[in-house]
Amino acid sequence: MNTTPPRAARAGGFTLIELLIVISIMALATAGVSFALRDNQQVQLEREAQRLAALLETARARSRASGVAVQWSLTEQGFQFTGLPKDSLPSQWLSPGTTITRSDLLLTLGPEPVIGPQQVTLVRPDAPGRQLRIATDGLRPFGVQADAP
Repeated sequence: MNTTPPRAARAGGFTLIELLIVISIMALATAGVSFALRDNQQVQLEREAQRLAALLETARARSRASGVAVQWSLTEQGFQFTGLPKDSLPSQWLSPGTTITRSDLLLTLGPEPVIGPQQVTLVRPDAPGRQLRIATDGLRPFGVQADAP
């Protein structure tokens, strides 16, 4: 005869491994949501500055290639490149509210291979004290530099 009592039914509940897996999945989902949230104003200003530097360099290269003088200036809707075909480059900011410190600024982008030192400073009203400068010394490409507030 077998004298050992029958095994007790397994107690209900979750194992430690199951709980750790659920917590890990929740942590990954939370991280994904946080990356999907809107950018703050500092990141938006940096994105605008990088984009403008790339656009200025594109217009500068097209001016040198075509031999036609190209200028950049601010408009009420955004900015414009004169000397290039209409709508060949974007003419609006990515996020509304972005502007420059001097509204009368005019950048000359070519057609000469060497241009004078030029700069434009971007600001946003919702990021007070934060401004980014896009500048060139005339030889190097336009680059983004943070200004001290």
